[in-house]
Amino acid sequence: MSESNLAARSDGLEGQVSGARVIAQALKTQDVNYMFGIVGIPVTEIALAAQEVGIRYIGMRNEQAVDICAEELGNNVRPAVTLLGDINAVTKQLLEQFDKTPWQYPPESEWWKVLREKMKSNEALSKELASKKSLPMNYYTVFYHVQEQLPRDCFVVSEGANTMDIGRTVLQNYLPRHRLDAGTFGTMGVGLGFAIAAAIVAKDRNPGKRVICVEGDSAFGFSGMEVETICRYNLPIVLLVVNNNGIYQGFDTDSWKEMLKFGDATTVAPPMSLLPHSHYEHVMTAFGGKGYFVQTPEELQKSLRQSLADTTNPSLINIMIEPQATRKAQDFHWLTQSNL
Repeated sequence: MSESNLAARSDGLEGQVSGARVIAQALKTQDVNYMFGIVGIPVTEIALAAQEVGIRYIGMRNEQAVDICAEELGNNVRPAVTLLGDINAVTKQLLEQFDKTPWQYPPESEWWKVLREKMKSNEALSKELASKKSLPMNYYTVFYHVQEQLPRDCFVVSEGANTMDIGRTVLQNYLPRHRLDAGTFGTMGVGLGFAIAAAIVAKDRNPGKRVICVEGDSAFGFSGMEVETICRYNLPIVLLVVNNNGIYQGFDTDSWKEMLKFGDATTVAPPMSLLPHSHYEHVMTAFGGKGYFVQTPEELQKSLRQSLADTTNPSLINIMIEPQATRKAQDFHWLTQSNL
């Protein structure tokens, strides 16, 4: 190839725009300010292009996906009305319709009366369970002491089985769009990703607003390595791991050792059990954050107070509770089972 042809080809290549650059510019024109992704081909090239045009990129360790699936409608219980579509579009359409024809459920209806009575009885039962002084602590005792110190404007992220379900009833939210959890199907692995996204946005728009991420010990295991992401970007997230040594229930250290006398863990340990007394706080300290191991209400209060006071570093509080602790009996079993 002649020198003139080589020069012309070189000039042509210099004028080309990469596909990654086109994607980044398109996102920027749509006012996208943050991008979350797993680093790898082709994400790396897109991430670099995004940073060049001013989009903040947060490299994650765990991949998630979202589906709009008609087959899921009515899976748990037969609904009176189903809505299929993008949640942003559907919500906008609903709000537009309510503006045209305002409506409110009658406050003195029989439904509201029954609901208020149930709320009152649930609150009384929760307070009774929270007041128990026995050690190890139960879920309600933990959440009672956490709720006492939570900032009114904080983001609450919750993930787990009993941890999330009980946390929903005890940990209060006072502002819209300030609670993020795994949803009705209990999808695991999303908690730390939610917390990171909330912390990134809060850091830019509301400096000083706290993100409290409450995880069950099993739930934490799904995406626990995102702690490295939290420390890499120095996000002041407070992680609470409610540790009962298992999924729903586990064993204490002595019972675990006694059980292993009867055979290898692969043959005698229940699949729902996890290693007792695991020190998850060391995952945080390994990456430069602060870790706390607590077993009493006093230790929980002190460590949470210190974590909330430190607005420059992430922290993880590993809270040991009774391995056999459970929640109050559920009246509606369809909430926890599938029809598939």
